[in-house]
Amino acid sequence: MARLLLLGSLAACSPTGVPIGSTSLNSRQNDEQPALSGDGRILAFVSSREGSRNILAYNLEQRQFINLQRLNRPNAIAENPSLSYTGRYLAYIASDRGIPEIRLYDRATQQSQVLMSAYQGWLRRPSISPDGRYVTFESSTRGQWDIEVLDRGAFVELDLPNNRPNTAPTIAP
Repeated sequence: MARLLLLGSLAACSPTGVPIGSTSLNSRQNDEQPALSGDGRILAFVSSREGSRNILAYNLEQRQFINLQRLNRPNAIAENPSLSYTGRYLAYIASDRGIPEIRLYDRATQQSQVLMSAYQGWLRRPSISPDGRYVTFESSTRGQWDIEVLDRGAFVELDLPNNRPNTAPTIAP
């Protein structure tokens, strides 16, 4: 049985949330809510290393942190990360001013977008499909916890193993 040895270290963080001078995963701060990409290479988790709850990503093969520029916002709490197959897409909850949003971060473009905002209820536990097309989550907008599925559409760039293009099978005449 394979085991990953996690080493602890105390490290400062840069403004982008990447620990400076550290290749070690754990710290003396709270590190929680781990999510693993489908290919087992990328680990995302919530950390309080900068005094607020931010999402960090760690490449398990290279044993180094991944720069997630423009993912974490000042004065916002980020939590519940979920990764697509190669970790290109990261779905998560972000809240500032008490309004939770389901957001999607694309590591290829380093852009984050709001997928769902809860003005009359709460959102929790987003989970992105391996290909990155669907995001499931729990919503309390009807006064109880319901499961919802958000389809990002047929034309999104999918996160497929070996970067296979998103092509429909051709049918011979």
